[in-house]
Amino acid sequence: QVQLVESGGDLVQPGGSLRLSCAASGIFFSAYYMNWYRQAQGKQRELVAGLTRGDVFKYLDSVKGRFSISRDNAKNTMYLQMNSLKPEDTAVYYCNAVPPTTWGTRDYWGQGTQVTVSS
Repeated sequence: QVQLVESGGDLVQPGGSLRLSCAASGIFFSAYYMNWYRQAQGKQRELVAGLTRGDVFKYLDSVKGRFSISRDNAKNTMYLQMNSLKPEDTAVYYCNAVPPTTWGTRDYWGQGTQVTVSS
């Protein structure tokens, strides 16, 4: 059974920091492309940051220089370090695991963790 479990979401003041974690089980983690998405209330889900098996490949423009994505394949865990948080970063943050295209299998999603940036 595949599980992606996000944690670390919280209420934080503008300018603060949070570190999100996504713990994966039931997949060959190191082979998957891993992504963080977010969805603010009333808005479409958007890709925040994505990782190939070793290299960062994308950051949303609005988070560049503030957010940092990383993974620890030994722990089957992905992280999102978020600094200088802004109210517009408020959203539910989701972990997404994408298999290599050659596998022809589905991707997976976590249940989400709420990040609220407010004074």
